[in-house]
Amino acid sequence: MVDQREDENQATEDYEDVVPKRPRPAEIYDSILDEGEEELEREVSALWWSGLAAGLSMGFSIVASAAIAAAFGGYSWSHPLISIGYSAGFIIVILARQQLFTENTITALLPVLARRSWATMYDLFRLWGVVLVANLVGAMIFGWLTTEPTLFDDHLRAEIMTLSHHLFENSASEMFVKGIAAGWLIAALVWVLPSVKAGKFWVIMFFTSLIALGEFTHIIAGSIESFHLLFMGEIGVNKLLFQFMLPTLIGNIVGGSAIFSLASYAQVRREVV
Repeated sequence: MVDQREDENQATEDYEDVVPKRPRPAEIYDSILDEGEEELEREVSALWWSGLAAGLSMGFSIVASAAIAAAFGGYSWSHPLISIGYSAGFIIVILARQQLFTENTITALLPVLARRSWATMYDLFRLWGVVLVANLVGAMIFGWLTTEPTLFDDHLRAEIMTLSHHLFENSASEMFVKGIAAGWLIAALVWVLPSVKAGKFWVIMFFTSLIALGEFTHIIAGSIESFHLLFMGEIGVNKLLFQFMLPTLIGNIVGGSAIFSLASYAQVRREVV
């Protein structure tokens, strides 16, 4: 009888070695909280350069999307393939641990919810402000580079123009609503990644390609397209700010921080208090 129990215990241990136990929500929360604490403690200069790099890296989402569109004959039927290309910048940013508004900045919200002090609020807004500005500067630089024929050929720049104009077919209210969906998906990605031991590349691709597939709006990726149109003289500053940038920014914050993160925190609050 004792031998039988020992065999059963050994079999259970062997099974858990092969099939790891799924982490509890509170364990995922603790992992994201630790990461958020680290983000809040980073110096401004480190946040700035990492955020600038992320803004530049996100440009490859637009380039990859445009390259696929150019290779497969335009936007309409090749939209699912273009959506895969849209993941390129996100993959670079997340795997390289660069600072991206709506991704790293969501993790920094948890220490604020946990401690609820003016000091953590200040640190959160400092992080958000530095990263957002750095991302937008990087996006602006890359948006300007997309207008240069010495870097990108005419076919590629034509597809970038098409994708950019397609973005501005949305009204400001549509930008806001679609921004909520994009913010939700990025927040979901942030909460899923700690439980992924292998294959993070594919998880990032899945979530971020859904943003493009659903034609949702992301403040940094969309800013590159917006700056492209601005530097090409296709839109003015008012249209960039009030039709795209502000509605999308608010939508991303509402979807990612205000809805998903708060709801996710609520489900574990009693376990972690």
